[in-house]
Amino acid sequence: MQVHFIAIGGSVMHNLAIALHHKGYSVSGSDDEIYDPAYTRLQKLGLLPAEMGWFPEKIHADLDAVIVGMHARKDNPELARAQELGLPLYSYPEYIYRQSLNKQRVVIAGSHGKTTITSMILHVLRSNNRVFDYLVGAQLEGFDTMVKLTDNAPVIIIEGDEYPASPTDTNPKFLHYHPHMALISGIAWDHYNVFPTWEIYVKQFEKLADSLPKSGVLIFDETDDMLDVIGKNERLDVRPVPYETHAHKIVNGQTFLITTDYGDVPLLVFGEHNMKNISGALAVCEELGLTHTQFYRAIQTFKGAANRMETLAKNEKTAAFKDFAHAPSKVEATTKAAKSQFPKRTLVACVELHTFSSLNKDFIGQYAHKLDAADVAAVYYNPHTLAHKRLDAIEPSEVQAAFKRKDLHVFTDNGDLKQFLLTQKWDKANLLMMSSGTFGGLNLKEIAGEITS
Repeated sequence: MQVHFIAIGGSVMHNLAIALHHKGYSVSGSDDEIYDPAYTRLQKLGLLPAEMGWFPEKIHADLDAVIVGMHARKDNPELARAQELGLPLYSYPEYIYRQSLNKQRVVIAGSHGKTTITSMILHVLRSNNRVFDYLVGAQLEGFDTMVKLTDNAPVIIIEGDEYPASPTDTNPKFLHYHPHMALISGIAWDHYNVFPTWEIYVKQFEKLADSLPKSGVLIFDETDDMLDVIGKNERLDVRPVPYETHAHKIVNGQTFLITTDYGDVPLLVFGEHNMKNISGALAVCEELGLTHTQFYRAIQTFKGAANRMETLAKNEKTAAFKDFAHAPSKVEATTKAAKSQFPKRTLVACVELHTFSSLNKDFIGQYAHKLDAADVAAVYYNPHTLAHKRLDAIEPSEVQAAFKRKDLHVFTDNGDLKQFLLTQKWDKANLLMMSSGTFGGLNLKEIAGEITS
């Protein structure tokens, strides 16, 4: 099989390319920019394009498939050549489906928590020596790649999102997987540029629930008001499985699951949102035939996915965390989790406005009160990012008004932010840095090391 990737450097795209390479496929690809870790991983396996750019001559009639990533544009010259030759064209969700036609397909969806829930399920399955394939949106400890495709696995666990499948296909990715079982963790409007209204956004999840086949299973967080409605709609021969926050307690900064048939279960993760994530993962694992004992024994050693409440440094009185949180609901949940885990410590929480939605004046009001759980709150954004995204300029006073917090510290220079952080009092205090970006290239580990030294 010969497969060509247009935009091979994407997070999932390069992992899919590696998975097919391991299956013995002949893999080629192109991109106009590739960064680590994709660059190094592709280079190591001889899959890195010889030069950056788009080359229509790479597209030939002998290709069995061409997979198009979202980084490519509709007028991509390689895409145009593939269309001209009438070659089989796929988005990566469509191709994953074709690779899993004879497997039980489990899709984990939702505005927040889907990466963590998927990661929990993979961790528990592996701990119990189950055979499975997967697609997950973050690097996990003990897993070499984010995609695994084999011929013998009876089930595939897929993290599925609601965003368009490719430049030429605006249907949500998760619909293309055609799941037998779907979990939806919650619905919170984000990505204003893709879904301009709340109603349009919610509709994507309704489509997923309605797409389940007879004897399908829909697992959902019943504490989410919108999901409670969607999940309990009657669907012919589709079984609803609601879940809620798992019972737990916090003792000296350690979270334990309680009221289990396994006794108190110590955890390495924390926060009410993660207690919901655990309940969702448990429901999926039960459907896959695992016992409660098998689940609780394994979940104790789950450390979390990369960049999800990752500990940068800590000592007896101070801890510094970073988290991928950037959407309003994620910022609120992560901030509350950090404060509730260490209620006697001052929490300094900082979020970077980095995405199209978070920097849009019509959307930024969604952040109102989302940092209220922090004792000291800060926001950073780079005016050059606004210019690059061709968005209207935003004044710091507008950010402060949007967050509905008069004592909010707003920074547009990351050097000023660093100085602010280093001059805080860090005795009995924690730091939480939240972003899908890099705070303009700040070395967060270095800052964490200084405040905990």
